[in-house]
Amino acid sequence: MGRRIAIIQGHPDLAPERLCRRLAAAYAAGAAEAGHEVRVIDVATLHLPMLATKADFETGTAPDAARAAQETLAWAEHWLILYPLWLGSMPALLKGFFEQVGRPGFAFRYRDKGFPEKLMAGRSAHVVVTMGMPGFLYRWFYGAHSLKALKRNILGFIGVGPIRDTVIGGVDGLGPEGVAKLETRFRGLGATAG
Repeated sequence: MGRRIAIIQGHPDLAPERLCRRLAAAYAAGAAEAGHEVRVIDVATLHLPMLATKADFETGTAPDAARAAQETLAWAEHWLILYPLWLGSMPALLKGFFEQVGRPGFAFRYRDKGFPEKLMAGRSAHVVVTMGMPGFLYRWFYGAHSLKALKRNILGFIGVGPIRDTVIGGVDGLGPEGVAKLETRFRGLGATAG
């Protein structure tokens, strides 16, 4: 039986040749061929204002695009999140997306005492980060802080788990053969909903 998969495309550039977009397309194709249901949230196409106050986050009305994305995230059993590393972190557009969709009442619920209730429990995720620097340098020298923050402070906070990750470094030197190998790998990951 197939799984319900949400692909969160976090690359702000709409050009189809971007590696994140090519890997997402390969993953979606593999998933569809294996009988999984796939929905894509392309963050670059959403018109979401940046949140500026605590009140906006906690009690403000989510824009229509954020509510539609929330429906997809609630529907999905597994999330694939892809983004390029920009200035050591996820692009601001993707961070703004998570702030809009990760609101109280949808992603978590405050309690009188103790930690908030995690409303996205039961979902798994796979985070893919692409970058120009070598992946081992990002992990070992820089500590992969943005990846850790996403996994622990956003996804873990709302109950998503288990969370796998893939770091793809040196993207400028991959060449057509390297990209093709990654596309084949991600088609296989899509087939297994991994």
